[in-house]
Amino acid sequence: MPAPPPFRTSGNTIQPPDIYYPQNRLRQVMPYAGVTMLVVLLLVGIMARSNLISIAACILLILRFSNLNFIFPLLERRGLEVGLLFLLLSILVPIAQGMVTGWDLVYNLTSLPGIMAVIGGITATHMNSEGLKLLGLKPEVIFGLVIGSIFGIVFFRGVPVGPLMAAGIAALYLEIIHRNR
Repeated sequence: MPAPPPFRTSGNTIQPPDIYYPQNRLRQVMPYAGVTMLVVLLLVGIMARSNLISIAACILLILRFSNLNFIFPLLERRGLEVGLLFLLLSILVPIAQGMVTGWDLVYNLTSLPGIMAVIGGITATHMNSEGLKLLGLKPEVIFGLVIGSIFGIVFFRGVPVGPLMAAGIAALYLEIIHRNR
């Protein structure tokens, strides 16, 4: 078998052969690998009775089959921010409705549960930022996070709060493992 040429040109760009980037060859051989994974996530979400996972997989499948692929980069860049916006809106509704007064806030910030809540909030936001870094560096870990969340829901009756906190905890575990080497 002759050796592949060092580089091939395509228009104005120079591309290295697929031998250097096997993921390019896999994309040609398995063009629907992403669809298969989304269908698996949809089925797992249905079996685990996780509406969020099922709905997310359905929306992505609809976008993929509707040739609306231009939406994927937008979702990748801004989807997390929009999701966090809606999460914050739902949390702040009692304040907007006047159900929480200034005295409630002062009491909760000076009581032991309130102080622990502040510390918990600081820890959680730090963990979330570490999780965001991990997802940025290794986006493929999302599948393991989703499977772990599903196991937690099914076997431990957990509540899925999102992959960001799970990624933060995974980042903490990875840091502990790498420090002990």
